[in-house]
Amino acid sequence: MNKKQMREILDVIGVMYPDAHCELNHSNPFELTIAVLLSAQCTDETVNKVTVSLFQKYKRPEDYLAVPLEELEQDIRRIGLYRNKAMHIQKLCRLLLDKYDGIVPQKHEQLTELPGVGRKTANVVMSNAFGVPAIAVDTHVERVSKRLGAALPDDSVLEVEKKLMKLVPREEWTVTHHRLIFFGRYHCKAQNPGCPVCPLLDRCKEGKKRMKPARSRKDKVINNTLAKKG
Repeated sequence: MNKKQMREILDVIGVMYPDAHCELNHSNPFELTIAVLLSAQCTDETVNKVTVSLFQKYKRPEDYLAVPLEELEQDIRRIGLYRNKAMHIQKLCRLLLDKYDGIVPQKHEQLTELPGVGRKTANVVMSNAFGVPAIAVDTHVERVSKRLGAALPDDSVLEVEKKLMKLVPREEWTVTHHRLIFFGRYHCKAQNPGCPVCPLLDRCKEGKKRMKPARSRKDKVINNTLAKKG
């Protein structure tokens, strides 16, 4: 794929989702970091249900360390992998206090040093909390990028990110990240994508494969109908 082809995709998803944004509820960089950590292998909807009460109970890193690990586990029990995530949260909070005076650092390499914070989480925090352009590749971004040909089927998450960074203007990285997520979450779904009404079907090999059986069935019905009339 070249930049001109990517521009066409960006323009289409821009029209479809002009107001795409981070759907994780948060009011500061610390809450966003916790929310993104919780969102791994879990829907934003579930995370938001949990953080409604979580962020009322825990305001600062000190608050998460003031309770036993088992209590924090129960507070996030509805989240997948909640035991590991509770452990990561407490370790993260300890490191924030010991190394950064309880403040979430603004450098990518510092963020990825935090327990439970990988490259994707760091990119989300950098772009949404600190306004630094970044493309965080989650399951939606990866799926859509590969289906539309911006990346190869066997590309790693990092390779997908690097290819998108080359194809998309830097000033559009963050909004493109959100729009690709919205496109993947609400239209180009993993199991039931909206191929029949997709404005990007011509660019999607996966979509064309899915539509072939439907066209074949339709052609068969038409042929049978004509045969009966004949």
